[in-house]
Amino acid sequence: MKTMTPFPESAAPAPMTELSVVGMTCGNCARHVTEAIQDSPGVAGASVRLETGRATVKWKSGPNIPTVLKAIQAAGYEASPLPGSATANADIQKETPSARWQMNLVMGLAATVPLIIGEWVFGWGMRLWFQWSAFALALPVQIFCGTRFYAGAWRQLKVGGSNMDTLVALGSTTAFAYSAWALFTGAPGHLYFMEAAAIITLISLGHWFEARVSARAESSLRALMELAPATARRRDRDGSETDTPVRDLRENDVIILKPGDHIPVDGVVMDGTAAADESMLTGESLPVNKTAGDKLYAGTVNLDGLLVARVTGTGDTTALAQIIAAVEHAQNSRAQIQRLGDRISAVFVPVVITVAVATGLWWGLDFSGATHFSGWLGGFLWHTHLPETALAAAFIHATAVLIISCPCAMGLATPVAIMAGANAAARRGILIRDGVALEQAGQITSIIFDKTGTLTLGKPEVADSQTFAASHAPNAITLAAALARRSNHPISHAIAKLAADEFPFIDWREERGAGLEAVLPSGGPQPTPAKFRLGSLRWLRANAVDLAAGAAFESAWSGKGASVLGIAADRQLLALFAVTDTLKPGVAEVVKQLTASGLAVFLVTGDNSATAQTIASQAGIDPANVLAEARPAQKAEFIRGLQARGARVAFVGDGINDAPALEAADLGVAVNRASDVARAAADMVLLNSEIQAVPEALALARATLRTIKQNLFWAFFYNAAAIPLAATGFLSPVVCALAMGVSDLVVIGNALRLLRRNPAEIRAR
Repeated sequence: MKTMTPFPESAAPAPMTELSVVGMTCGNCARHVTEAIQDSPGVAGASVRLETGRATVKWKSGPNIPTVLKAIQAAGYEASPLPGSATANADIQKETPSARWQMNLVMGLAATVPLIIGEWVFGWGMRLWFQWSAFALALPVQIFCGTRFYAGAWRQLKVGGSNMDTLVALGSTTAFAYSAWALFTGAPGHLYFMEAAAIITLISLGHWFEARVSARAESSLRALMELAPATARRRDRDGSETDTPVRDLRENDVIILKPGDHIPVDGVVMDGTAAADESMLTGESLPVNKTAGDKLYAGTVNLDGLLVARVTGTGDTTALAQIIAAVEHAQNSRAQIQRLGDRISAVFVPVVITVAVATGLWWGLDFSGATHFSGWLGGFLWHTHLPETALAAAFIHATAVLIISCPCAMGLATPVAIMAGANAAARRGILIRDGVALEQAGQITSIIFDKTGTLTLGKPEVADSQTFAASHAPNAITLAAALARRSNHPISHAIAKLAADEFPFIDWREERGAGLEAVLPSGGPQPTPAKFRLGSLRWLRANAVDLAAGAAFESAWSGKGASVLGIAADRQLLALFAVTDTLKPGVAEVVKQLTASGLAVFLVTGDNSATAQTIASQAGIDPANVLAEARPAQKAEFIRGLQARGARVAFVGDGINDAPALEAADLGVAVNRASDVARAAADMVLLNSEIQAVPEALALARATLRTIKQNLFWAFFYNAAAIPLAATGFLSPVVCALAMGVSDLVVIGNALRLLRRNPAEIRAR
């Protein structure tokens, strides 16, 4: 049984703390800080923003700030709480990572470009005056631009760790220190001040690109955050209207919405008629008409009418806030596949340092042998220029190994793809709980649909009825309506519409997936107390109710796809009802798409077999893949049976009865109109309740998983191929620095393709 944090419903806002975090230089760093916070006791969730250097911590109960600060410090970073509210401190750190890296880049280029021109264009590399000039240009780069790498490496060293800053600091310092030693001692040979400056400059360039490109992966989330306006037009008790900050609105306040207004909070229309653009919530572009009694959602737009609305949800309780929270959670979560990259990254840096030391010793102690081997290998690859001395070769080739091996691409491979996938899903009205759910969705082999409210519209109507017991015949319909009135099941709503009479039922209870029962004391329509049951014929039959009189009615309507249920007093059948529900438009096409993509499609329902087979036939589901008359526990057991045979199962449902199946499935999918219980049990919620979103959701998940695998392959292949080339002298430190930055951009750019693809392209792949 999977354990999950439910999608937030209308709970009280969780306490939050804003922290300023120092020492993060890339997306990998932000991920380490996020994990450190989330692993701390008492933390419900965390969101770390590299752009602002801030972390938002959500607490399960009361804040435990010292514990989180220690956890961040143990990860190699420094943090401190920000005073006041998040809003008050939104602009505390205005300098973005791209701006900070841009300063490094400008200073680095100012030194590196003249050095490259002097060495590569004019050939001044061996002239003493140029070597002293190179020292003067490279020294500020090493001190000022290299500070960020040195600080990051030192923070990791203090906690016994290492990261890419360690490799960059070691590599650039090695090249600069050797060149400075050779310059001051007069040792012959080429100096590598240009390479030392170029290493820091090119890696700063890579970080600058990474910061700019990574920001695009969060564009959907930022757009969601900016949808709700900061103020609202509140109607006071005296009838006057006041522009009020949204944070000051309270439940049951009355607000006025004019055409073009963004709706600031969740609410219910009290007066007026308008069309609302809810595409941000459902992914559907068509406007939705709103009249008295209809719900309004924060972030949507009032297009063309004047509305008076009562506030029903503010702050963290709005649908928009729930979407933002879920997307943030998905972005910050770790998929199982990420563990492979984490395990490798944990030992990668020490291994690389060992390889670099071995490379230096090889070139330093056996220069002729290393040179001969490199020359022989060049016959198969390409010829390269090697340093003139053993000492220079030892330092430079060890530096190349350190630089080319930076594991940033490996660390970014999974989280950047999850971030892009979660945002792409949110744009399409698909809310994914976390990275694990996204990964599970990409591995599904079988999909099971519930019937009522999932394949059908969920608006059943009573098409026909038949009464049997003469003593109760005048009251059978009204008794059934009264018994059904307390239930929230769609079929109960249909029965309840048949009459408005009430009866003094006692001991009323609902048995999931079966029906309703209650006791009616003596008096009224019967002389003695009786237990009345309204529900499926299977359930009534199990309670010894004689259904022989209704056999013809049951057979006729079941063959038409209707759900047949009955009402009985003790063991006596009083009436049967034929309840029909229309199949949702496009269901057959959805089933066809899923089948074409290689998925086995099943239907499970509590309805009788004849009705289930009729609906399956209309939907295009194989009759052999239908489970009828299934109780909630039997649905879950059916799922476990498929899993035991190796299937990866998704279940799509919407009712309280579906919660056990949603929990048991590898992937639980709830439609938007689902009950709170079903939404809490699901891994994925379709904000647009039409099931046309199901193939797109699964296809997007498969595309995300495919992107993760591609990124991991690229990161592993890049390092596996590049390290031997650097160790044998075929890649200079400058080329290595450039290649390392390119590898990060390849990983990020590959993930961002998920944001650019339209639904048709995703489904086609």
